[in-house]
Amino acid sequence: MLGSVVVMNGIASAPAPGAVQRVLLLAPDDEARRALHLLIDRRGLQVVAATELETARKHLASAECDVVLVSPELAAQVCKEHNVPPVIAVVRTRDHATSLSLLEAGVDDILCDPLDDLALTLALRHVSTVQRRFAVVEAAPSLVGDGALMQKLKATIKVIAATRSTVLILGESGTGKELVARAIHEASPRRHRRFVAINCAAIPAPLLESELFGHVRGAFTDAVRDKPGLFEDADGGTLFLDEVGELPMGLQVKLLRALQESEIRRVGDTASIKVDVRLIAATLRDLDDDVGAGRFREDLYYRLNVLPVQVPALRERAEDIPQLARFFAGRHAARHRRDVALSEPAIEALARQPWPGNVRELENVIERALVLADGPAVDAEFLGTLMKVAPKASAEPDHELSVKKATRSLEADLIRRALGVTAGNRTNAAKLLEISHRALLYKMKEYGIS
Repeated sequence: MLGSVVVMNGIASAPAPGAVQRVLLLAPDDEARRALHLLIDRRGLQVVAATELETARKHLASAECDVVLVSPELAAQVCKEHNVPPVIAVVRTRDHATSLSLLEAGVDDILCDPLDDLALTLALRHVSTVQRRFAVVEAAPSLVGDGALMQKLKATIKVIAATRSTVLILGESGTGKELVARAIHEASPRRHRRFVAINCAAIPAPLLESELFGHVRGAFTDAVRDKPGLFEDADGGTLFLDEVGELPMGLQVKLLRALQESEIRRVGDTASIKVDVRLIAATLRDLDDDVGAGRFREDLYYRLNVLPVQVPALRERAEDIPQLARFFAGRHAARHRRDVALSEPAIEALARQPWPGNVRELENVIERALVLADGPAVDAEFLGTLMKVAPKASAEPDHELSVKKATRSLEADLIRRALGVTAGNRTNAAKLLEISHRALLYKMKEYGIS
């Protein structure tokens, strides 16, 4: 009996943010499971196949999958597991009683075997926005930081979480707007229901209406079955619309009606469905300008902007960088199973950076450093090979105006930056610095640059 097999395929193009990339296939080892395995594998996804729940638990515990495809006899047990991702049940024959029992057990979608590529594509796209059923211990990173601005943000979240009002989260890219939305949901009375998130800019406009409001069978060419939308998925919970400023004008009208009437209508349907959803939206666009230019409806803007929340850029709360750096270092050291830490000089260097990409950029740099480090600690010098490190502020008194000392410091900094740009290639670095290769080696030795 097969325990678990990991199959990796090259992916022709980078997946969209939040897209399903890793699938856990849990089913008896038979011809149908092998055919499904091949279908998923051909899509360039990572497949983890297991024939028994005990094996699958190991992958679920380590969060190694984004979605579970499971046989109907194991679906109910999988849904009861802690921190299980979205679940799709694959049935041999579809009937009302079986479908109803599977939905009551907690599955997020049901597919009928044999599958085709279109049905699998639609199902994976649908569940890619569904939140894991149980809060992860790691769900608090949105609130990492004890600086004045973060304290103010936490206090704001605590106040607005208890309300039902619509929230508009504003901030630069990479500041963690979705994490703030999750924090609002987790602090609200709706925390035991679903948090459903969608990036409005990541889905083509023709598909976005169906994703949000669902469709009925026959509504368009590929509508081979009824499909609930994200408003129905989030019923009783919270729906987060990221990049809401990218909504087409026609969808803005439908969203406004959904907010005003607390009801939606599936594409192709004639009946309305009542929903109880708390809407949180986010954007990095200036919606005031968009309203003035006619790109965004004024009435929808006022409906969304009931409770505005501004997420500060990382450069505005630099005092939180050491705490964030240690948090991300611990997280990625555990994730990659590496016994590597950030040195204090490295943390000080990170705290001096302007971080135009905000928290996302900081986390990416730290993960890269931990993965590539060849020692037990990441030091400031190694960071300089991965990024442009801002020089340390001079601690010398004002009367120290030595040109020689300043020149040496600048020269050493330029060498480190050149080595970082050329990924350590000393020949190319020497060309950038416009000095000979021999001179570069001499200066590297003089300044203690490895």
